[in-house]
Amino acid sequence: MASTQLGLVGLGKMGGNMRERLRNAGLTVVGYDRSPDLSDVDNLVDLVDRLEAPRTVWVMVPAGAATQGVIDQLATLLKPGDIVVDGGNSRWTDDEKHAKQLHARGVGFVDAGVSGGVWGLQNGYALMVGGDEEHVRRLKPVFDALKPEGPYGFVHAGKVGAGHFAKMVHNGIEYAMMQAYAEGWELLETVDSVTDVREVFRSWTQGTVIRSWLLDLAVDALDDDEHLEKLRGYAEDSGEGRWTVEAAIDNAVPMPAITSALFARFASRQDDSPQMKMVAALRNQFGGHAVEAAPEEQAKKA
Repeated sequence: MASTQLGLVGLGKMGGNMRERLRNAGLTVVGYDRSPDLSDVDNLVDLVDRLEAPRTVWVMVPAGAATQGVIDQLATLLKPGDIVVDGGNSRWTDDEKHAKQLHARGVGFVDAGVSGGVWGLQNGYALMVGGDEEHVRRLKPVFDALKPEGPYGFVHAGKVGAGHFAKMVHNGIEYAMMQAYAEGWELLETVDSVTDVREVFRSWTQGTVIRSWLLDLAVDALDDDEHLEKLRGYAEDSGEGRWTVEAAIDNAVPMPAITSALFARFASRQDDSPQMKMVAALRNQFGGHAVEAAPEEQAKKA
């Protein structure tokens, strides 16, 4: 039986937009969030009660303890034949544990790596999914509603854990791409001969071999703040970059570019890094991630 309704746990920047996109596609979504202003129900018990069997519950909460807590609660509330989807940024090794925990209750588990950031509502989400074929097939209406229009944007990557592993590698590549743009931007800003760095970046968005959505977002960031003077050169790492490097070590796969990009983020926590201003600006553009104001900007607000 194909799923045309689901519960959605976690209605933040990604989850809230996903609920809206699914509803726009005609699916029934019951959302729960710790914030009463966002939630359709008061708790997980009410969410499960509102769904018809067999149920699907999609979890969009932070990786680690928060996800584990929701999985633990759902394991006691759901019935055999129901499915849990973890669409957060969980580590793939946690997926195997969650699948085993839920399987003992007769509940299916699918892991979904989701990319699209704050633009997913408008453009759709790239979905990388791991799990049993029967569970993935049942969720096809949900995946079709979330993914971009056209034949691409969704992949059943393999067994449980494959979706989050694929998304982890995607984010590792993203680290290296952002770092390359940031290094090029700093060099252009440093030399005297180049007098309009922003327009150089803009010129690259058409006809060049390095054009990309990230490059478009870099230009948007420079339009907002031409020399990124309002930002502090500090960029967080959300976990996937570290896990990618660890997996590379475990499998003896050389990853110098991604590893260097991860270490550059660590360097940003020491001194105010010009490169990290660009990385921070890009993370804010595509994902709505928080940025830290430069000391001068902080002083103006004091």
